[in-house]
Amino acid sequence: MKKTWKIVAIALLVIANVCPVMAGGIITNTNQNVAFLRNPARDGAIDIDGVYTNPAGVAFLKDGLHLSFNWQAAFQTRTIDTTSPYFEMGVKNNGSAAKSYEGNARAMFIPSLQAAYNKDKWSFQFNFAVTGGGGKCEFDNGLGSFENAVGQIAYNLKGLGVTNYDCSGYMQGKQYYFGFTMGAAYKVTDNFSVYGGLRVLYGIASYKAKIYDIRVKTAGNEDFQSFNTFLTENIDNLKLKQYAMEQAGATGTPAYAKVVGTLQALDKLEAYRNGVNLLSNQTGTGVAPILGADFKYGKFNFAVKYEFRTKMAMKNESTVDKVYAIDAVNTYLDGSKVREDQPSLLAVGVEYSPIESVRINAGYHHFYDKNAKKTYFVNSVRYDNKNSQLKKGTNEYLGGVEVDITKKWTASAGFQITNYGNTDEFINDISFVVNSWSFGLGAKYQVSDRLAVQAAFFQTNYDKYTTQAVMVEDPKGMFQNTFARTNRVLAIGANLDF
Repeated sequence: MKKTWKIVAIALLVIANVCPVMAGGIITNTNQNVAFLRNPARDGAIDIDGVYTNPAGVAFLKDGLHLSFNWQAAFQTRTIDTTSPYFEMGVKNNGSAAKSYEGNARAMFIPSLQAAYNKDKWSFQFNFAVTGGGGKCEFDNGLGSFENAVGQIAYNLKGLGVTNYDCSGYMQGKQYYFGFTMGAAYKVTDNFSVYGGLRVLYGIASYKAKIYDIRVKTAGNEDFQSFNTFLTENIDNLKLKQYAMEQAGATGTPAYAKVVGTLQALDKLEAYRNGVNLLSNQTGTGVAPILGADFKYGKFNFAVKYEFRTKMAMKNESTVDKVYAIDAVNTYLDGSKVREDQPSLLAVGVEYSPIESVRINAGYHHFYDKNAKKTYFVNSVRYDNKNSQLKKGTNEYLGGVEVDITKKWTASAGFQITNYGNTDEFINDISFVVNSWSFGLGAKYQVSDRLAVQAAFFQTNYDKYTTQAVMVEDPKGMFQNTFARTNRVLAIGANLDF
């Protein structure tokens, strides 16, 4: 029973990076401007969006104040197909061991702002964006790990006549990392510039999860009864048997040991007789430096940027107010802090302009995910290296093109390929990312010398990730998950120059 409810706790409580609706690494958003969505390969481009993608290159913009206001709306689904022999006891599953769970995430307003003031050789810059998370995800029917735990409980209670179970589940996760970056770029020569900056992250997250209306059916009964009632009746009956055996002097018999053992097992379920309803709110801050350089050579522009790891300690305000024997619960102990670092990032890019009206872009990102610490527990011992379970850090490959169709109209399109270092040990149905390729397209219209507006559409197409099937011996069968996602983003923005 303890193992069963440990699974419940992990399913309900080990929740991080829930349904981010943005592009980038495991916990990093790179689409911080509409320009990225219409052409993701912006690392070597020179424009106001470079305050994030190529801050050193912004120094080559003309003197004055440059602003970019951006609004994005993102829509995502997550689907987990779970197979478990325990599901066969679920009355809603019609004897099937396979079931699908779908979560929906929407973020209707994702704002960002880039600003730069250039004077002579200097460029003073500011960036505000949602640099991690960015949405709310809901699983109206819970998750496979939720129901699997209930099914395992029902199976373990077959000795008390349980033949079927029924339950309802729900999960909601919200996570936002707000990034505030300030820095300055300096033109060392007419062709070379450097940048130094500092980013402050403020993270907020809220997680709700519950299993409720747990019911069981016993042999010979047509109706289900609540788990609460089932526990009460069986505990009362077993206590009466225990008392009668003690009065009869049968305390040394195997039958007596079985009664005591069953009572102890049921005792561990007392806290869950009315289901599970948990809430965790987290907040945290972190600071990290950023360095960059840009070099112009003929028709080429080369750029590099390195974001250092941001150490984030998220403080819990939770319904968990005491230390439990279950490891995962302790991760969300009220008043405690857990690590949720944003990894360091190396970004390199190049832009080639064969003619003045055409710009061809390419880029590469590497997220050092394995070096970013993430708290987890094993046997009540706290560790800060869950990301060490990854095979490698995330790699991204980007390409795109931008064409000035007329003096006022600019069209662009591009792609991004993202490869994560997933392993079966790291991925789970609470929080997962899978390899993908994305494309973006859009246009910019120069309304006047001071104002330009832009719009874009961005779509990510994900691979499926299927974990290796694990044999469940009792009952005999296979446990397995297949993960899939969809993601679409619409965006509009305005650039101002003064």
